[in-house]
Amino acid sequence: MATTMGRRERKKAQTRQALADAALRLFSAHGYDGVTVAQIADEADVSIATLFAHVPDGKEALIFDDGTERRDGLVAAVRDRPPGQPVLAALRRFMSGRGPFTTRLAPELQRKHDLIMSTPALRDYSRKLWTAGEGALAGVIAAESGRDPSDMTVRALARYVLEIPDLAGMEPDPRAAMNAVFDLLESGWPGPSGGA
Repeated sequence: MATTMGRRERKKAQTRQALADAALRLFSAHGYDGVTVAQIADEADVSIATLFAHVPDGKEALIFDDGTERRDGLVAAVRDRPPGQPVLAALRRFMSGRGPFTTRLAPELQRKHDLIMSTPALRDYSRKLWTAGEGALAGVIAAESGRDPSDMTVRALARYVLEIPDLAGMEPDPRAAMNAVFDLLESGWPGPSGGA
């Protein structure tokens, strides 16, 4: 059964969206470094205190969600995968529909993606959001493989998967780079060629 948001939650979501829209407009027009928090608050018609109440991490967090949807999507990709599908295949499919790896970004999302990829502070924040899901991803990988979540191989696999957007996102062909990393993770490192 769907729950409806109360008035307070709706107002909070509207303010957060107004801040995100204002930040994206200003960053697109003036560049990330050319925009202050005060300008964003003014553009969204809120006080600076209100801006920080909604986004305590600062202006780099303004055009992102809180990472919950991303984390939950990763967990669901593993937990709800079809019977017999390997964990890495499910994660590859999930990543293929995200950010730089999808081939069907709407124009406004493409503009946002380009801004993130061209702005070091925004790329760093995006990476932070991805890697924040490490514990949850390691937990579901452990549960699905019968291992302990503290097992180094489980934690390493989760970390490697979560680094793919940052590592492959700047490549000339991000989707091919993503697939190359997943191919490596699925097959393991082949070792030196020629037996050396």
